[in-house]
Amino acid sequence: MNRKPSVSAGPATLLGAQLRRRKSITNMIAEAETNAGAGQLRRTLGMWQLTMISVGATMGTGILVILGDTVPIAGPAIWISFVIAGITALLSAMSYAEMAGMVPVSGSSYSYSYATMGEGIAWICGWCLVLEYAVSVAAVAVGAGQYVNETLRTFGMELPAALAGGPAEGGAVNLPALIVVVLATVLLVRGARESAIVNSIVVAIKAGILIFFSVVAFSAFNAGNFEPLLPMGAAGVTAAASSVFFSYIGFDAASTAGEEAKNPKRDLPRAIMLSMLIVTITYVLVAVSAIGAREWNWFEGAQAPLVQIVGELTGQPIFVLAFAVAAVLAIASVVLTVLYGQTRILLAMSRDGLVPPVFGKVSNRTGTPVAGTWITGILVAITAGFIPLGALADATSIGTLFAFALVGASVIYLRRKQPQAPRTFKLPLYPVTPILGIFACLFLMSQLGWHTWLVFIIWMIVGVALYLGYGRRRSRLGQLSAQDYAASHANAR
Repeated sequence: MNRKPSVSAGPATLLGAQLRRRKSITNMIAEAETNAGAGQLRRTLGMWQLTMISVGATMGTGILVILGDTVPIAGPAIWISFVIAGITALLSAMSYAEMAGMVPVSGSSYSYSYATMGEGIAWICGWCLVLEYAVSVAAVAVGAGQYVNETLRTFGMELPAALAGGPAEGGAVNLPALIVVVLATVLLVRGARESAIVNSIVVAIKAGILIFFSVVAFSAFNAGNFEPLLPMGAAGVTAAASSVFFSYIGFDAASTAGEEAKNPKRDLPRAIMLSMLIVTITYVLVAVSAIGAREWNWFEGAQAPLVQIVGELTGQPIFVLAFAVAAVLAIASVVLTVLYGQTRILLAMSRDGLVPPVFGKVSNRTGTPVAGTWITGILVAITAGFIPLGALADATSIGTLFAFALVGASVIYLRRKQPQAPRTFKLPLYPVTPILGIFACLFLMSQLGWHTWLVFIIWMIVGVALYLGYGRRRSRLGQLSAQDYAASHANAR
């Protein structure tokens, strides 16, 4: 892969052959060390920081805000929806852990697909990750506006309607959401280590407020609120599970730190699994305590249900203020870590020539992709400012579920093709675990509404057009002659 590509061979490569071209893991790791001469990322993150990135990217708006949208769908059984979504995420997380140990680079599931299923599937996966990361950042940031308002109400104030939501919500722009994304972008530009330190502090605050909420909610626990358990039937539970899966998105952000981890092969798998354990236990605890404190139909239309419950049960404005401020910080940490993951995915795709080189250029001063971070941050800020949470959350879920299914397929491929390759983590009960993970993802995708599928199909069509119009002709792997491509794999063995 270090040979100078035969440029004339690129356009002559048949489309079908190019779509099937795979990058060897050896060459992928070697390229990551040099970043094609565009500046190198710095290895500054240990296992604890990687775990906090994963928890920080996961635990936020999903549990703080989305209960108001999903409890009316599932009823008191919303905690079962969280368990279903959590099991699905765990199955995928184990596949991620195995792949992260084998392919410790910034591309996450995009890179895993490139090494196993070829450039065509890798592009589709990368395009889904753009949907997952960028849109989920916007969705999470939208929730900040709701908690900012709760904070202001403590002082008898409120944001003007024009600045509290986008046009679809009767306003002009969600100003808090836009500001949160811009601030996160500024911090990311300064450096990964600095961002990780801030994130670790905020994650501790986040965990503290959720534990505080659970203690307060359990003080008013009423077991009768769980009857009837399934007012909307099993279909309501699975439909809600598809939506609350949004709450588990983010654990894969740790896998995008493969080039900035001190010991990625050892620490990435551990960080992914530990973060999933922390998040799942916390979510189920919060969901059970929330339903125990309030009847399920109380959540209908609730904008920031957790802080409202705290206010009603304590009657103390100071607790409401502290919880609301901490919630805004929690949401900001999700924005920070998920936006971090997005920029690293684009960096990996840029290194392969599939997106413009500006996303892959790393500053020698900060060790971060400055230009790519600013471009991504500005586009996400605009999205967060004008599009409501519900539409964003479902669009995020479908893209993520598809990418997760591809990671399971990648594990199966490498177990068959490279059974003797060193693995720092091996998922248990192979091949049952990855197969169950794939089918669980596909099942939850099937539960999403037709409008979400329409958005996904349109997104895929746009992605195919971009690949054919830009990525295919600029792909570094596609520009290799057949002889050079064969040699790159022979040398990697």
